[in-house]
Amino acid sequence: MNILVVGTRNAKKRLEIIAALAGWSLSVLDLSSFPGAPEVVEDRDTFEGNAAKKAEELARALGHWVLGEDSGLVVPALSGAPGVWSARYAGPQHNDDDNNAKLLTDMAGVTDRRGHYVTCAALANPQGVVVASVRGECHGTILKESRGAGGFGYDPYFFLPEYHKTFGELSAAVKQAISHRARALEKLRLMLPQVMG
Repeated sequence: MNILVVGTRNAKKRLEIIAALAGWSLSVLDLSSFPGAPEVVEDRDTFEGNAAKKAEELARALGHWVLGEDSGLVVPALSGAPGVWSARYAGPQHNDDDNNAKLLTDMAGVTDRRGHYVTCAALANPQGVVVASVRGECHGTILKESRGAGGFGYDPYFFLPEYHKTFGELSAAVKQAISHRARALEKLRLMLPQVMG
């Protein structure tokens, strides 16, 4: 059975990815199983670039198939911010509350509150060569007040009109079915038999 390493130490993100890939004859691990795994600096200016860099560097270091992923929130009215800086929007010593506070401050007086989450995922073989790359998006609007305690990151402010709820209010099962990450990983699921054999 092939081992697939999910290139994250984020427990909630890891669980979403593992759930999305369930059912395949893969042993899915994450970086907690590899304490010596290097920290990959996400310094590319696109989600695709960060995902590929993470997959390539970790695959070469670990000698396993690696799924590198980068996700974030894109707000057109803020010229695409937070974008690739989503996890550290308020600075390197960030947390979700700080990032959300900065987002709300930056959007004060903004009438176009559209936003979309993006996930890009890259799959690298054990030699560090990216053999598949996918992208998923989920569109909504940014609320001025938080709703719901579920999810993480900007989820309590990310409102989906068709569900009349934020990501923070949706059940984990529904979010995993419709999220940007789910949409990207579903594309990847269809490619796995061809690229991993």
